[in-house]
Amino acid sequence: MPGPETRRDPPATATPTTSAGVRVTRWRDGCTESASDVVAEEAPVALRYQGTPYVVMMTTPADLEDLAVGFTLSEGLVAEAAEIRGVRTISEAGALAIDIDIAAPRFAQLLQRQRNLSARTGCGLCGAETLEGAIRQLAPITTPLAVSAPALHAALAELAARQPLNQPTGSVHAAAWVLPDGGIQLVREDVGRHNALDKLIGALVRAGRDIARGYVIITSRASYEMVQKAATVCVPLLVAVSAPTAFAIRLAENCGMTLAGFARPGQHVIYAHPERLPG
Repeated sequence: MPGPETRRDPPATATPTTSAGVRVTRWRDGCTESASDVVAEEAPVALRYQGTPYVVMMTTPADLEDLAVGFTLSEGLVAEAAEIRGVRTISEAGALAIDIDIAAPRFAQLLQRQRNLSARTGCGLCGAETLEGAIRQLAPITTPLAVSAPALHAALAELAARQPLNQPTGSVHAAAWVLPDGGIQLVREDVGRHNALDKLIGALVRAGRDIARGYVIITSRASYEMVQKAATVCVPLLVAVSAPTAFAIRLAENCGMTLAGFARPGQHVIYAHPERLPG
């Protein structure tokens, strides 16, 4: 199914860049030198539903429509992609905003949450006011995916070359969607790990891809929010290059997701549902 319609107004200012050149003083082995460096940009981006402000995200200012769609789905603001009716990016006097149109009943529910917050890089709990709002009930994941260890590690080896922003800056996260026998299909980057995953989810939905046919690799730890976001869109296998938390492991176990961490050259650790990573 095609993803939500995207509409763009002509920007009032130039589109922000994703990196910047800076002058630095570099110390190495007792010697100091002046040098140039490249750092990642981050910018505040407002997400608005039916024109109503909802959240301000600190994010890498690229793939913003993907971010909006992915966030809307992974935070459970809609039940399915078809309830996202349109996405429009606006740039006004240097400020970025994304207007998202959602189904009227979902918008009414959103207003009841009474959430209007400013988040740091990534959003964590994203302003949930109650425990029930933060820790959602997840549908069971039953996809019979099977990924061999050699295929997984081939994808891990490929990932660095698929991160064009991280290569010069060394400071952004990536989320990659991988087919078991087809390698990495899509990558999104962001200064925030939650944002990178949301961008990936949004890009897949907008492209009409069946997310459950593949799995996701993230270049971060696997906290419960990352598991929850991935499980919300039925990702059957989440692989992190760093550690999971105990809460994330319990969440993955309960919803039927395979969770792996410490995915490094020649090793990985499976924490929940090992049947999808048979070795």
